[in-house]
Amino acid sequence: MARQQNPIDRFYSVIPAGGIGSRLWPLSRADAPKFLHDLTGSGQTLLRDTWDRLVPLSGEQRIMVVTGRAHRAAVETQLPSLTDPNVVLESEPRDSTAAIGLAAAILERREPGVIIGSFAADHVIKNQRLFGSAVREAVAAADAGFITTIGIRPTEPAIGFGYIRSAGTLDIAGAPSALSVTEFVEKPDLATAESYVESGNYLWNASMFISRADRLLEEIGRSEPELLAGLLELAEAWDDPAKRGPAVDRIWPDLKKIAIDYAVAEPAAAQGKLAVIPGYFDWDDVGDFASLAKLNSGGRKSDLAILGENARVLSDASSGIVVSQSGRVISLIGVKDIVVVDTPDALLVTTSENAQRVKAVVDALKLTGSTDVL
Repeated sequence: MARQQNPIDRFYSVIPAGGIGSRLWPLSRADAPKFLHDLTGSGQTLLRDTWDRLVPLSGEQRIMVVTGRAHRAAVETQLPSLTDPNVVLESEPRDSTAAIGLAAAILERREPGVIIGSFAADHVIKNQRLFGSAVREAVAAADAGFITTIGIRPTEPAIGFGYIRSAGTLDIAGAPSALSVTEFVEKPDLATAESYVESGNYLWNASMFISRADRLLEEIGRSEPELLAGLLELAEAWDDPAKRGPAVDRIWPDLKKIAIDYAVAEPAAAQGKLAVIPGYFDWDDVGDFASLAKLNSGGRKSDLAILGENARVLSDASSGIVVSQSGRVISLIGVKDIVVVDTPDALLVTTSENAQRVKAVVDALKLTGSTDVL
């Protein structure tokens, strides 16, 4: 278990634990989303890994988790040190601006001047020392008034990530690595990604945002004033048990669905108010089965990664990934970069090249009403 080690002054960690990870269907489901799985062989879930990574930076009493009502029991089982005031339950998904913005509004009311850092519950990060160093610099930049993100130095021209275009160095005390950000770029095609990596001016967008809570709310209000009004009204009622439930039922369903990248980061970048700290640690958002295969095969494409406690897999000259939850024997002969996910009620077979298209299957199942397997 991670221990508190010189926690950062005024800092509060926020873990948005939402979404089902639809590109990892049928492994990830609505009732067992991606963050509640052990996808790395560490012996614990991605959520628990995230918690352990943040405890040395903020302390166990200063980590807030924003999750769906349906996942409360599972989250609290995974995180026994999580205190009740630090559990924020969403009645339904409303994307990242609502989740992170509500956490910011609640914490700012409780502790004016607090600095928050938002870190996804389902990412894989290695090298705690480098991660902690980047977060400490990001907090210094946030304290200076910037909306700050941590961008990952690209190791390859990946097309599954968004990119951050950085510019000149910012002169911020305590944040010598801080760079100004000129724009956020959506997932590019391969040729564009190759040019980004070659230029040295682009970082992967890891969706880590660090800011003074009041500054974050200010930016939300600038681009989405109605959303901010709803969040502030919710925060005002939040710590009164008699008022919270009715306020959530009345306000939450009408909040605009928008990612924090669009509501906060992009407008802040356009105004010169966004800073980025380059991260040199290993990071993966485990966004699809291709990245999961790479993560569990040491990056060697010739290997077959096998996940599942009782997996029974026979392989001859095959590579890719097999995730087995059914207990049946799976035999692969002469297939390359294959993805097989075998669960008791659903089977997925695709290739690493097409792994990003799994989300379309989930969308199709929703349209046909086959929600029993989602």
